[in-house]
Amino acid sequence: MAELRTLARPYAKAAFEFALAAKDLSGWSAMLALAAGVSQHHSIKKVLTSPTYTAAQKAETFSSVCGDEFNVKGQNFIRYLAENDRLPLLPEIRQLFEALKSQQEKSIDVEVSTAFELSGDIQDKLAKALSAKLDREVNVQSLVDESLLGGAIVRAGDTVIDGSVRGRLAKLAEAINA
Repeated sequence: MAELRTLARPYAKAAFEFALAAKDLSGWSAMLALAAGVSQHHSIKKVLTSPTYTAAQKAETFSSVCGDEFNVKGQNFIRYLAENDRLPLLPEIRQLFEALKSQQEKSIDVEVSTAFELSGDIQDKLAKALSAKLDREVNVQSLVDESLLGGAIVRAGDTVIDGSVRGRLAKLAEAINA
């Protein structure tokens, strides 16, 4: 996984820098999201990994599936990835691009897992508290995990805050057994 990330990083950075200069981060984000989704389709995966197709044929096939959703620069990016045999890296390129975009926009998506549905007021309070702690604009996505006894698990990028009862019980058991 780390190897794919290493291979994808220069392409994501180049796409981000171009989109930033063109003031089109959201447009490029949408194009890369579509491209990542298309690249994961089983029939497209066969084309992308097949040695019988040339880079131009792979790029043309990919562009024809995406239709008019790509502008000229986006199509050039797809051709460049095809020439370097990097089209299978599109999901990783998209993830890295989104991370760079979030960093630029000073925002972060936070996933909160709880045993029950959170009300709008609680989500707002949680978003404000996390915004202050992370020094970013926080977009909260609430998930219900019925396996939790109580509390919450917060995931913000690489940061995980386990405030669940299950997590606390596991820490207590670890402390007792240590």
